[in-house]
Amino acid sequence: MNHLGTKELHTNRLLLRRFDKNDAEAMFNNWASDSEVTKYLTWPTHSNAEISAKVLESWIPEYANPGYYQWAIVPKELNEPIGSIAVVKMDDDIGMVQIGYCIGRKWWRRGYTSEALAEVIRFFFEEVGANRIEARHDPRNPNSGKVMLKCGMKYEGTMRKSDKNNQGICDCSMYAILREDKVV
Repeated sequence: MNHLGTKELHTNRLLLRRFDKNDAEAMFNNWASDSEVTKYLTWPTHSNAEISAKVLESWIPEYANPGYYQWAIVPKELNEPIGSIAVVKMDDDIGMVQIGYCIGRKWWRRGYTSEALAEVIRFFFEEVGANRIEARHDPRNPNSGKVMLKCGMKYEGTMRKSDKNNQGICDCSMYAILREDKVV
């Protein structure tokens, strides 16, 4: 893969951009403080904006690495982050990236997450040269799988008791799209 780092991406309604230190309040208020948003995630709900600031402080220096991908999901009309989408696992030997995402509850079921994921898929196939893009979710969170399907990913199966999130040890439903699946 030809790593390009967290490059600014645009869709009709969204700007996908790097986080900066001024995003801590929006991160905390819009998604990281909501236990419903973090219910099936692997990181705990933030109890205050200082925690969000510390997370951002750990992410921002990583942008110097061309193999680091962490975007803020920003609706153009709002001009502040409502969620994030990132590479959570990568294997250069097989050209694979695994994508994880979350978005504030206020913006659920509006197509923002699907729009962001579709653009990230396009970016990794067309610009980075990925061969496989995968994502996973806890089967008790079926709406996450609907986002994956809407973006052309195929369900590959559910592995029993193979993952852990804020609910404890859980099953893991896997989805993927291959370069050859993507209609160009």
